[in-house]
Amino acid sequence: MIEGETMNKIIQYYDRFDEWGRLDREPIEFLVNWHYMKKYLPKKGNVLDNGAGPGKYSLKLAKEGYTVTLTDLTPKLVEVAQNKAEEFSLAKQFNGFYVADARELLNLETDQFDASLMLGPMYHLQEGNDRVKAVKELHRVTKKDGIIFVAFMSRIRHILTSLLFPESWRPNNTMDTINEFSQSGCFDHTDDGRFTSAYYYNIDEIKPFMEAQGFETLELIGSNPATILNNDQWKYWRDKGDTEGEKIMNLITEIAIDPYILGISSHLLYIGRKKES
Repeated sequence: MIEGETMNKIIQYYDRFDEWGRLDREPIEFLVNWHYMKKYLPKKGNVLDNGAGPGKYSLKLAKEGYTVTLTDLTPKLVEVAQNKAEEFSLAKQFNGFYVADARELLNLETDQFDASLMLGPMYHLQEGNDRVKAVKELHRVTKKDGIIFVAFMSRIRHILTSLLFPESWRPNNTMDTINEFSQSGCFDHTDDGRFTSAYYYNIDEIKPFMEAQGFETLELIGSNPATILNNDQWKYWRDKGDTEGEKIMNLITEIAIDPYILGISSHLLYIGRKKES
C-alpha cells in the first residue's frame, strides 16, 4: 500500500518537481498523447483527469470545450491547476478540483464521465492490489462505452536508462540491482528528492491487465520514443527549420502506434473502452 512515509515521499517529490515545466521542456509526450486523445475522445462531454498534476491536459480539454473534473494526490498541484484555470479564464469549464487518491475517488459518482484520463497514478502503485483498485475505480466512474486513457512506464526502457546513466538512477548502478529491478519492476531511488516509489510495467502485461479490469483495448502507444535523441541531435533538426521540425513530429506521431517502438518509449499510453460490468 502507498501509506505513511512512502506517500509522503511521493507528495514531497511532486511538491518540488516542476511537472508543468517538464511538459514544456519535453513537449513530444504531450503532443503525441493529445493527437491520439483527439482521435478517440467524444465530441463533447464530462471528462475526468485523475492524477492530473498541474493540469496541463485538463486545461487543454477545457479549452476544447469539455467539462473537466480534476483530481490529484498532491494538494499543491491541485492548487496550481486551479490557479492555471483562473489564469487562462477556463475555470467555468471545470466541475471541481479535488485532492484524491486514485484508489478511492470518494467525491466522484459511478458512471459519471464520458471519458477518463489517468496519466500518473499507475507510476507509483507498487503493490498489485493497489493497481487493481485504481483501475477498478476508473472503471466505476466512467460511463459504459466511455473512453479511458491510462499512462504506464516501460520496464525495459528503464533498464536501458539505468545502463546508460547508472549513477543517476541509484541503486540501479550495479547489475545485481538492475537484475532485481527487471524481475520486480519496483524502483526506490537511493537519493533523497529524486523520482522514487515507482512501478514500471512489462509491455506485454499491460493489455491483459486492463482487459481483466473490464476494458476493451483500442490502442497502446509509445508517448515519447523520440527521447532516444539527445539535445544535440534535436538541435540538428530544429536548425533545419520549421518544415523539418514538422516532418519529424509527424513521423514520431505516426510510429507511436508501432508495437516495435514501445520498448524505447519511457511512457506508454493505453487507450481503452469501458465494457459492461
